[in-house]
Amino acid sequence: MKGKLIVFSAPSGSGKTTVMKKILKQFPDLVFSISATTRKKRPAETEAKDYFFLSEDEFTEKIKNDLFVEWEKFYGYYYGTLKSFVDDNISSGKNVIFEVDVKGAISIKQNYPEANLIYLLPPSIEELRNRLIARKTETDEDLRKRIERAELELSYKDRFDFVVLNDKLEKAINEVCEIVEKIIKGDNHAA
Repeated sequence: MKGKLIVFSAPSGSGKTTVMKKILKQFPDLVFSISATTRKKRPAETEAKDYFFLSEDEFTEKIKNDLFVEWEKFYGYYYGTLKSFVDDNISSGKNVIFEVDVKGAISIKQNYPEANLIYLLPPSIEELRNRLIARKTETDEDLRKRIERAELELSYKDRFDFVVLNDKLEKAINEVCEIVEKIIKGDNHAA
């Protein structure tokens, strides 16, 4: 039996990583999709666990050969999902979960129409701005760029199969986990 594809997306600051960690803890059999990147490996990172680290030449060659499900260039580095990784896992019956930006999610859906897209919606742009400011990881310029990008990403939410409002974190986590469970069981039309 073919594995299922679950694609999780949200603007930066929406709580996406926190929710994803809970999903992976509750569903340990899910395979987390490992992205390829041209970014240099950081000391604590492991090849084929955190990322597939590629040179820019290797990455662009794979783009030319249509070997990515989705890819994008962020802050001067390429990031993408290899078709071989996805196909190898789902053909062996494993369920794969992705944490990607909204454009990546739409690309995955175009390549795999059976993919299930889940969008984590922030309560408002203002709340999103407050969360990003509270993280204290952004310069003013980075904050401006992330808010602009979030506004663009919000315009894609209607193209997702499921939209979950993250106004209360635990409630959002429970709702997403219920959706993931239904997808895994094959009841992905009931949310």
